[in-house]
Amino acid sequence: MQNTSFINNNGIKVAGNIHYPGGFDASRKYAAIITVAPAGGAKEQTAGIYAKKMAQRGFVTIAFDASFQGESGGEPRYKEDPIARVEDVRGAVDHLVSLPYVDEKRIGVLGICAGGGYAASAAMTERRIKAVGLSVPVNGGREMRAAGREATIATLGTIAEQRTAEARGAEPMILPWIPDEYKESGDIDLRQAYDYYRTPRGQHPNWQNKSRFVGMDAVLAFDAFYLADMLLTQPLQVIVGSEPGAFGSNRDGHEVYERVGSAQKDLLVFEGASHFDLYDKPEYVDRAVAKFADFYSTHLKSPA
Repeated sequence: MQNTSFINNNGIKVAGNIHYPGGFDASRKYAAIITVAPAGGAKEQTAGIYAKKMAQRGFVTIAFDASFQGESGGEPRYKEDPIARVEDVRGAVDHLVSLPYVDEKRIGVLGICAGGGYAASAAMTERRIKAVGLSVPVNGGREMRAAGREATIATLGTIAEQRTAEARGAEPMILPWIPDEYKESGDIDLRQAYDYYRTPRGQHPNWQNKSRFVGMDAVLAFDAFYLADMLLTQPLQVIVGSEPGAFGSNRDGHEVYERVGSAQKDLLVFEGASHFDLYDKPEYVDRAVAKFADFYSTHLKSPA
């Protein structure tokens, strides 16, 4: 693995890690995979797990911290900006095509959770991405609007009031991504989110449990799958667990599978698996990686 960085088209320095396959030879040309982290996630967490395992399958891979988060630049801090997240993916493609050992015609993307939504959205307009893999994908805007119109409008009103307060000098409102109450939640996704992010299972010094509240207005208006029927035409592999939870990845995985314009697409459901089982549990992640490796090997073939 090697630390790397690139400047995206927003002028933000994005920090990443490149993982190399065994026996790496810089004089060769490799297929490359961009792994896209969940909302608020660090490159060393599940995106890094997938990147490392895909590299073991023969691909050059890159995982990175989102703009405004982790070791990447961008102000104000702790902002989850869907447009910036999509631009980060495009910037990662720019970085990969600048590397002499990456075959620019053989680049894929693999997104996890909300990173799956961002990966799908980016691939619609980033045609240098030739194959799209989604592990427990979440349409972040759909999730944020799940309480319905009235609650969503009320939240936007509260955001507006807070923006006014901050414009007049108030301290920024920074909320936890994973609050304490998730620990004892009756919902499997919320409870396991605490177990993954707030315990040694998935904790990492580069992950900050901080979210800038006023930035969530952009997430509330975002649809990761908008125009998927017209623009998402690359080969698609979706993997979800069968156990439903608050994050809704089973639902969103089925939805994106149905909505895309891809002629070559597949949806695989792991029976008995939860959303977070596909973050780091070897019995599920290794199966997912094997499926994704076959998928990318098929659709990112080296020219004859």
